[in-house]
Amino acid sequence: MLSKRAYTDADLPWLQESVAGWIARAGRCGYDHIGELPHRIYENLRGRRPVGEVVHVWEHAGELAGLTVNTRFGNAFDVFAAPELRGSEAEIAMIEDACVTTGHGVDEVLTDVFDCDHVRIELLERLGFTRFRVWDDVRERPLAGVPPEPEPPEGFTVRGARLSDADRLAEAHNGAFQAGWTGAEYRDEVMRKPGYDPSREIVAEAPDGRIASFAVYWVDTRNGLGHFEPVGTHPDFRRRGLARAVMLYAMHRMRSLTTVTVNHNAENLAARKLYESLGFTKRHETYGYRR
Repeated sequence: MLSKRAYTDADLPWLQESVAGWIARAGRCGYDHIGELPHRIYENLRGRRPVGEVVHVWEHAGELAGLTVNTRFGNAFDVFAAPELRGSEAEIAMIEDACVTTGHGVDEVLTDVFDCDHVRIELLERLGFTRFRVWDDVRERPLAGVPPEPEPPEGFTVRGARLSDADRLAEAHNGAFQAGWTGAEYRDEVMRKPGYDPSREIVAEAPDGRIASFAVYWVDTRNGLGHFEPVGTHPDFRRRGLARAVMLYAMHRMRSLTTVTVNHNAENLAARKLYESLGFTKRHETYGYRR
C-alpha cells in the first residue's frame, strides 16, 4: 500500500542512496543528479515553510516509492518515482497530490520533464498538462582530459567556502540570481543542512574580500557522476573568467568520477557559451508543463 509522510532532514542520505540506485538501474532519464535533491529541498524552498509541509516521502512495502518536492518558486513541483512504479497509478497519485499541495493560492502549477521521459510526458498530458516551453538544457562532459586550472586574475583567490562566508555568499547569490538571502538565512537554510559541504562550494574571492563567483558541486560515487548546481557570478565581476576558474577548480577535485553534468535555462545564452567553452555538450533538454 502506498503511503505518504513528511520529509525530515534525517531522510536525505537514504533518499540520495535510493535515487542513485534508481539511476544505476534505470538510467538518468526521468531523474536528475542526486545533488539536485538537497539543492531543491533547501536552496529552492529557502525555509519559507516547514520542510515537512511541502516535501513528502512516499513508501511502499517498506521501500522508497517516491519523493515530491512542492512549491518550488511558488508554483512548481517535482515528482521522483521508483522505476518499478513509473507509469502506474502510484505515480499518478504522487503527481495529483503534488498539484494539490502546490496549487493553493496560485493560478497554475508547473513541472518539468526530460525530453526522453516518455512515460512522464504521457502521464502529464493524460492529466491535462500542456507543454509550454523548453525549460533547461542538460549538458555533460567527461572528467578525463579536463583543462588545467587557470590562474585567477591578479588579487583573486579560488578556494572552498567556509561557514564564515555566509554573509558574502548571500550577497553573491543575490547579485547573480536576484535572490533575497540574508547571511543568516543562507547559513542556516543551506550551509548547515544535510548534503551541503562548504568545501564543495568553490568561490573566487576578490581583492576586497567579496565573493565574486561561486559554483557548488555534488558527487554521486555510485554512478561516477559529478554535477554543478548552482553556478553564478556577481554582476560586478562578470567577464573576467571567474566562473570558468571555479568550475575547473571543482572539476579537478572530481577526477575520480567519470562524468560531470550541468543544467541551465535554455534561454541563457551566456551560460551556454560558458559551458560549451568548458567542453560540455547538450545531452538532453527538459520541457516545462503546466496545468
